[in-house]
Amino acid sequence: MNIPIRIVIDLLLICGVFFAFAGTVGMLRMPDTFSRMQSSTNIATLGLLGILVAALVYSIYIGNTGLTVKIAVIAVFAIITNPVGSHAICRAAYRYGVRPDRELVCDDYGRDNPHGD
Repeated sequence: MNIPIRIVIDLLLICGVFFAFAGTVGMLRMPDTFSRMQSSTNIATLGLLGILVAALVYSIYIGNTGLTVKIAVIAVFAIITNPVGSHAICRAAYRYGVRPDRELVCDDYGRDNPHGD
């Protein structure tokens, strides 16, 4: 394998692993459900995206068009669905009655749902 391509792939993998590790630390350290959801979305989106871009570069390098298309489609779906899913889970938790220990500075969910249903 060409050395500059290998360096790019390794850097992208390191970037993905860094975001996955940072999100894991965030999951352990964050004080409430909503902050933990942000950290888990960080893992699922940025960690996965770094690894998928590394795989995409590798598949382009080896010339496997089918694999390249599959990885690109997976990356697009991950970018679209992970934040939307995280938002839906946070909204459901809020509607179920989960609240942080401290008062919310900005309560957009409560503003959108004034009757509490």
